[in-house]
Amino acid sequence: MQFKTIIEPFRIKTVEPIRHTTRAQREAALQQAGYNLFLIKAEDVLIDLLTDSGTGAMSSNQWAGMMRGDESYAGAKSFYRFEQAVREITGFKHVIPTHQGRAAERILFGSILKPGDMVLNNTHFDTTRANVEYRQGRAIDIPIPEAHQPGLVHPFKGNMDLDALAHHLDNHWEYVAMVMMTVTNNSGGGQPASMANIRAASEICHRYGVPFFLDACRFAENAWFIKTREEGYGDKTPLEIAQEMFSYADGCTMSAKKDGMANIGGFLALNNDEWAEKAKTMLVITEGFPTYGGLAGYDLEAIAVGLHEALDEDYLRYRTRSVAYLGDILTAHGVPIVQPPGGHAIYLDAREMLPHIPPLEYPAWALSLVLYLEGGVRSVEIGSVMFGLHADGSEAPAAMELVRLAFPRRVYTQSHVDYLAEVILYVYGMRQQIRGLRIVQQPAALRHFTAVLQPAYGALLAV
Repeated sequence: MQFKTIIEPFRIKTVEPIRHTTRAQREAALQQAGYNLFLIKAEDVLIDLLTDSGTGAMSSNQWAGMMRGDESYAGAKSFYRFEQAVREITGFKHVIPTHQGRAAERILFGSILKPGDMVLNNTHFDTTRANVEYRQGRAIDIPIPEAHQPGLVHPFKGNMDLDALAHHLDNHWEYVAMVMMTVTNNSGGGQPASMANIRAASEICHRYGVPFFLDACRFAENAWFIKTREEGYGDKTPLEIAQEMFSYADGCTMSAKKDGMANIGGFLALNNDEWAEKAKTMLVITEGFPTYGGLAGYDLEAIAVGLHEALDEDYLRYRTRSVAYLGDILTAHGVPIVQPPGGHAIYLDAREMLPHIPPLEYPAWALSLVLYLEGGVRSVEIGSVMFGLHADGSEAPAAMELVRLAFPRRVYTQSHVDYLAEVILYVYGMRQQIRGLRIVQQPAALRHFTAVLQPAYGALLAV
């Protein structure tokens, strides 16, 4: 008998209180934060789905591992346990710890990119793109065409467009410093890439002598989708699938705050000796000695345990089913989302939901604000605020206007998700009242983190 209720594969041992606020309090908080959810105090949020990065709950085994953390500056035992875990899963020769994923990106691109170099990706996420452009490189996205159709159901919308990849390498191979595959594809709706696509992309890159890397933040979720959706992988374990994924790559960057199940940390792993030597030199200058890389010994221990916990089948089944559960409710009520639901988040299609708001009045941003105003839910815009400002200072609409509701790992229960569904459906019912915004202050890069906005027509909601 298959029972339908989602049972979390853990018991709760420690609880953290969350605070209810009134609508008036949330309205005041929005005004004080310049209509930017990144600037809202966490204590004023009821359900916090801003990100799944570093916001998860660690297991009893991770906490136990932290107690044996070796805080030696050089050569700590904790590093070698961390290194062993990374090598067992990825197979890469050099394992370089960093304090989080964007540090791994900065060190990698700082080691190899020259001005004008290209980095091709199924879709760069915000910090990846920013780190490429900071080195005066060009970050080029080449997802499959289906990735830009939110309502279309396709099992592997995170795939890279292999024809576009071959075209770029045919015509510009000397300028392509590397190709990256983001698994799962965060900017494209948390969608996975198939093993066949990863293998084929790798073969094309190596035909031209171009390095092929994985942005492996959610490698375990991608492995689970391959297991459940791709022919020939149903009998393989997530670990075996992950090992095959990494076998096609020359290296990876990783934020261990995602599928490392830790609150901080990341790494750069690769096989190239020369690149590794350059990366370690940069690491010493900016992060720390190569056996701690800006992390405490207890952080390394937590990641070493968490990398394997992320590959547990019971956990992955619960994780993806919890996200799909919310997606099923929203789809049944006509709410437009990226289909099929991703591994770590539901993505609301704000362009479809709010066609009356022009792209450069930021419909996804407006929708995220109203979700907070009405229900205390914090989410994040993945649209024209995040991706509409280019390195040359010009602005153009993003490919999609999405609101990401990212589920922290092992934090919320089904009742939280049921409440979340109620809030979204309530806001969906008042969607015609939502109005756009304008930016009044912004930094030159990654503006979504600190930009200040105002309602374009005096109020966020029409009377």
